[in-house]
Amino acid sequence: MPPRDNPTARQARLGCELRKLREQAGRTAREAAGLISTDQSKISHMEAGRIGVSEARIRRLASFYACDDAVLIEALCAISREHRGQFWWDEYRGVLAPGFLDIAELEHHASHMRCLQSVTLPGLIQTPQYARALFEGVLPKLPEDEVETRVEHRMRRQAVLDREKPSKFDVIVHEAGLRMRVGGREVARGQLVRLVEAADRPNVSVRVIPFASEKFVEVTQTVLYAGGVAPQLDTVHIDAPFGGVQLDAMADLNRYRMQLDFAQRVSLAPEESRSFIHHIARDL
Repeated sequence: MPPRDNPTARQARLGCELRKLREQAGRTAREAAGLISTDQSKISHMEAGRIGVSEARIRRLASFYACDDAVLIEALCAISREHRGQFWWDEYRGVLAPGFLDIAELEHHASHMRCLQSVTLPGLIQTPQYARALFEGVLPKLPEDEVETRVEHRMRRQAVLDREKPSKFDVIVHEAGLRMRVGGREVARGQLVRLVEAADRPNVSVRVIPFASEKFVEVTQTVLYAGGVAPQLDTVHIDAPFGGVQLDAMADLNRYRMQLDFAQRVSLAPEESRSFIHHIARDL
């Protein structure tokens, strides 16, 4: 099978973790290639996510690298069993930019999620009207059919909160995001009602950082921290004007965990946040 030109974020992550295990073990790509009877270039392609790797090879390599973390090994094997086309977001391949597929994939496989947002509200709890207003504000202006496709995709992402065993989702929003009249008064009010309804779910918590807070929290970027089945597979997704970026270096994970922990400490408690949101919605 020829190398993939565009591996998914999960496929690339599998390869990245295999490379980390090899480097931590002090093994060379040539030694790994000799173990599984292949050439060194194939190891490079595997570690870049450009070619698949079987479960049997993952287990042999893990043993060779002296990795005894059963949870991580099983998680990597689960990724190896995934095939392009088996998930709902694959329907949008070639229709939407890869970043849209990557965020849906990340949310779907997350064991838990934490997010911090400043001027907009999380996609997983947006109303169609609110999402449409956001996409209609993109410059240069998007074609109408792409706006509708993006809205549809965003609404389908929300299924992760409705499944039988939904992910835990902890949301921290700044008061600025609550007061932004995205789409006008009615759309903004409807979005705040949706936010409160989401907060009533047992798996969702919503906290607000009010303008009155005297502790500064860096919230210029939208941050999503997605926990993996194994801690080594935790990922931070950062929204940026040029597209989403996924980070998995331990230093980055530690940094954003600290940021989220601090934001939670200076935010209002869930019950107080709910009342705060009600007050803003009433004033719209």
